Amino acid sequence: MVGKVFLVGAGPGDEKLITVKGMEKIKQADVIVYDELANDRLLSYSKEACEEIYVGKKAGNHALPQEKINELLVELAKQGKNVVRLKGGDPYVFGRGGEECQVLKAAGISFEVIPGVTSAIGGLAYAGIPITHRGCASSFHVITGHLQSTDLELDFESLTKIKGTLVFLMGVENLENICTKLMHYGKAPDTPAAIIYRATTPYQKVVEARLDLLVATAKEEKIQPPSLIVIGEVVNFRSQLSFFEEQPLFGKKIVVTRSRVQASTLATKIEDLGGLAITCPILKNEPVETERLSIMINRLPVYTHIMFTSVNGVELFFKALFYGKKDTRTLGKIKITAIGNATAASLLNYGIIPDYVPEKFVGEAIMELLKDKLTANDHILLPRSENSRDFLVTELSKICRVDEFITYRTIAETERLNNLDNLVKAGEMDYVTFASSSTVDYFIDLIGTDYHAVLKGVKLISIGPITTSQLASYGLEADYEAKEHTIDGIIEALLEDQKQ
Repeated sequence: MVGKVFLVGAGPGDEKLITVKGMEKIKQADVIVYDELANDRLLSYSKEACEEIYVGKKAGNHALPQEKINELLVELAKQGKNVVRLKGGDPYVFGRGGEECQVLKAAGISFEVIPGVTSAIGGLAYAGIPITHRGCASSFHVITGHLQSTDLELDFESLTKIKGTLVFLMGVENLENICTKLMHYGKAPDTPAAIIYRATTPYQKVVEARLDLLVATAKEEKIQPPSLIVIGEVVNFRSQLSFFEEQPLFGKKIVVTRSRVQASTLATKIEDLGGLAITCPILKNEPVETERLSIMINRLPVYTHIMFTSVNGVELFFKALFYGKKDTRTLGKIKITAIGNATAASLLNYGIIPDYVPEKFVGEAIMELLKDKLTANDHILLPRSENSRDFLVTELSKICRVDEFITYRTIAETERLNNLDNLVKAGEMDYVTFASSSTVDYFIDLIGTDYHAVLKGVKLISIGPITTSQLASYGLEADYEAKEHTIDGIIEALLEDQKQ
């Protein structure tokens, strides 16, 4: 059976600007063929078995010629695969999507085009520039600045007469030619203009100038592709309408060290505040055998207390409970303790309101809270990671019986992430966040013995005192320790630093 090809517009850069249908097709794809300008973080939403093929094009450097890309799409579809051709912006706006669809049609391959937000509109919006405005621009023209010929074959005389907004895509290399010819045919030298680099991403940089000064300003600011050029009176609205660059963490490059699932939660919060989250999932949680867990679940009636010290512990405990064909009624009158608000919130998802939550989210605070409430007759179940500290087990055992319930073990991810390697080499990290003492160990191992040099000038954010202590064991000092030992506490620490 022949497969189908979906040409999906990835949008201008911000991964969240992809359409609902586009995201749906990414999740269903057997193979994704993606471009340089498509945000590669969208690939993380694909299914585990999905094949990913990079065919990006940079100036003078094509991973695969267009003809070969066309052949690849046909070949993959003939293998019966569900193919997503992921393209930056919109497939039909200077994306060669029309050419690819023609080839597919000729080969008898079924295809569908899913439009995307073009950078000509979305990129301007993120720069605070409306592409039209009732007061000064009732039309707009989107023009490629990169034609097949080395000579820019555009009707500049007609473009000059247009009263609306002019937007040039892929035009940085021809910027001088564009500006010179527009002025030659009568465009006023003092016409407002701007260049937007890496629009809609935390790398976004906007340069404004008069048309006659735009080339010199772009050189001074070292503007490179990919960039948009916008010319027209609408540029003047930027001073009033800019919002993206006003966010508190805008442009900050923040490394997130956590398990893959948990890293995405912190990364989302960082990027909602304008930062660039470099997800470095250096840990993954490996559950212990479910059969072993079910044995412990069958013994629940003997316990008077259950103490949860992490969200992971909660999730895996209830997974084992349900696997054993039991539900929350099995807990009966057992007292429940949660180490912090995040763990308490996770319990609430299962309809459980904890009896005890300490003000400080560490084992010592649990002991302080419960030491006068426990007796020798109590029997405590402690679901925990194999890598957790022994503090609670040791201290609780002095009062009553304690059974450890090892629900998971934390192990290192085997893959090194290229984006982290590149940041380390370029010295471009602003912050590194540590959400557990284990992440400290694995991160140091990841970057090597010269970690002091690599982290020079980088601010370190710790989730709490145990993690801070682990940093200190490597001779590193946390610049900020979260007051609330949660993901939200880390965010507050980042925001606090930005106020300094």
